[in-house]
Amino acid sequence: MRRAACPGSFDPVTNGHIDIISRASTLFDEVVVAVGVNASKQRLFTAEERIEMLTESCAPYANVSIASFDGLLTTFCLEHGVAAIVKGLRAVSDFDYELQMAQMNSSLAPIETVFVPTSPEYSFLASSLVKEVARFGGDVSSLVPAHVLTRLTARLAERS
Repeated sequence: MRRAACPGSFDPVTNGHIDIISRASTLFDEVVVAVGVNASKQRLFTAEERIEMLTESCAPYANVSIASFDGLLTTFCLEHGVAAIVKGLRAVSDFDYELQMAQMNSSLAPIETVFVPTSPEYSFLASSLVKEVARFGGDVSSLVPAHVLTRLTARLAERS
């Protein structure tokens, strides 16, 4: 079985994330969406909330599961029988960073990294931008799944 991981913070999950996950689901027998849990980073949503949003977002993909990890992604991959890491690339600047990460990961464990170019309509999309635009009242309804928009709007209202 060919198993891959799609790692990220997913704070919040965007349509760009879902695009990469759905495309990975056609390339691999199983895809594990690996939600990074880093206690030192300030997140808008808890790990549990991010997992809930991803679970709902990925429900149409029978071969996609969601799990959290803390620590090295390579350790997570070895523990879950993951042979490949799938990363979406939006721009050349993503490639520079992700290539370094891929090389570091391959030095730590026998895991390949597969780069998938982001669909053009999502090439500018980042969770941080979604949060910033939403925080200032901008319309992000085309950038995130509807259930994520509901939670995002509610969370930002709580914090203001």
